[in-house]
Amino acid sequence: MADIVLNVEVRERTGTGGARDARRSGLVPGVLYGGDKDPVAIAVKKNEFRKALYTGKLLGHLVTLKYGAETQPVIAKDVQMHPVTDEPWHFDLYRVDEHQQIKIEVPVHFTNHDAAPGLKRGGTLNVVLHTLTVACAADEIPEEIVFDLKGRDIGDTIRVSDLKIPGKAEAALDADTVVATLAGAMAEEAEEAPAAAEGAEGEAAEGEAAAEGEGGEAAAAEGGGEE
Repeated sequence: MADIVLNVEVRERTGTGGARDARRSGLVPGVLYGGDKDPVAIAVKKNEFRKALYTGKLLGHLVTLKYGAETQPVIAKDVQMHPVTDEPWHFDLYRVDEHQQIKIEVPVHFTNHDAAPGLKRGGTLNVVLHTLTVACAADEIPEEIVFDLKGRDIGDTIRVSDLKIPGKAEAALDADTVVATLAGAMAEEAEEAPAAAEGAEGEAAEGEAAAEGEGGEAAAAEGGGEE
């Protein structure tokens, strides 16, 4: 079962005015929806909500919602932050059964950067997917998906099929979907460009010299003919 418990209050007043009243009372307003029930306007004390949020296990994880003696497993789907104060401003919870199959995004992290030859040579890890959508039971959501970069070189492509997904979760994306790539260093590309330019200039110079030689031979031939 979930580690986080949110003690909620039911908001009698909904809409913008109701959310404003909740914030004035030191609460974070939210909405509980999903399942076969109507949406319910709720709120959580700001300090409790902040504590749960900063554990890193609130958003996208199974959470226990508690209202009086009643409990309900839910998924925290979205948390909106105030653009200036960066305080929790609004949240959405989704009703689920504890063993219900769901699709949810899980963060993808990369380790052992120092053991990747491509990165050691100045290459760049270009991450395409920072999260991966997986299908799993609501009570078996992975904390994260970790990919080991050891041995990876410039030009390598990391795909969904290369990821090791914990537990019984499965990727909900095509196996060939690109997760990240290791690109060449800008410095190497900059060095290659002048070298290529020098080579082109050398070839051009040789071509000009050859053309001048051919012109001289032609002129000599013409002069001989006149004599």
